[in-house]
Amino acid sequence: MSDAALDRHANPAGGSDGLSGGVIDIRDLSLTFQTADGPVYALSHVDLAVRKGEFISFIGPSGCGKTTLLRVIADLEQASSGQISVNGLTPEEARLNRQYGYVFQAPALYPWRTIEKNVMLPLEVFGMTAAERTARARKYLALVNLAGFEQKFPWQLSGGMQQRASIARALSFDPQLLLMDEPFGALDEIVRDKLNEQLLRLWAETRKTVIFVTHSIPEAVFLSTRIVVMSPRPGRIIDILDCDLGDNRTLDIRETPRFLAIAQRVREGLRAGHSYDD
Repeated sequence: MSDAALDRHANPAGGSDGLSGGVIDIRDLSLTFQTADGPVYALSHVDLAVRKGEFISFIGPSGCGKTTLLRVIADLEQASSGQISVNGLTPEEARLNRQYGYVFQAPALYPWRTIEKNVMLPLEVFGMTAAERTARARKYLALVNLAGFEQKFPWQLSGGMQQRASIARALSFDPQLLLMDEPFGALDEIVRDKLNEQLLRLWAETRKTVIFVTHSIPEAVFLSTRIVVMSPRPGRIIDILDCDLGDNRTLDIRETPRFLAIAQRVREGLRAGHSYDD
């Protein structure tokens, strides 16, 4: 790893204050699952700080702990050791205070509810009035280009449209963070490209802090302000790369020398972490 990469790993926030003051602050975090076959070391000594409004992608080989780290942030898994805060709160406090929306790998829409009523579901749980639920659902469906599809059922929409509906649901209560676990991984390349562009526009409009899990190097480079490269299990952060490609990105940027150079650095980081070993 280069000296610059080592410097970034030692101070992942990119500023002089180290891990303090970030939207997400993670210090020396490890997680071990206890199983009947013995311990499984999922994460090892992870340090990471995320600033407000960043788009951060986690990338690494299957089983490296990307989703596990996302789930720790979301309070769906608990660390074995180390410290983590989300907007100055514990993950549990952040979850109870509705600090984040979570987009899963599959849309997870109820087939018997219309798209609008699927988006309304968390708002119903939170006890919002019918009028407010309707206004919010329609606002965020329009934001993801699904205006006019409010009364359709999930089975009447394409896979990409269903995933956009799940993003609208995650945004419906206006969380500060959007946690996305490989939301486009099951889609074909053409649909994936289109949704990548739409997600960037959505991020530019809302300026949410986004944590995004992916296996795709081009997707990570296209979407991110920074890329967190992780090693095979136990998951460690082996590099953090800046994606200084500007705010107005189109798919054509993937052919530029700067884009290709960043993608090559991600590959080098994965190779240095033995991600390509058998």
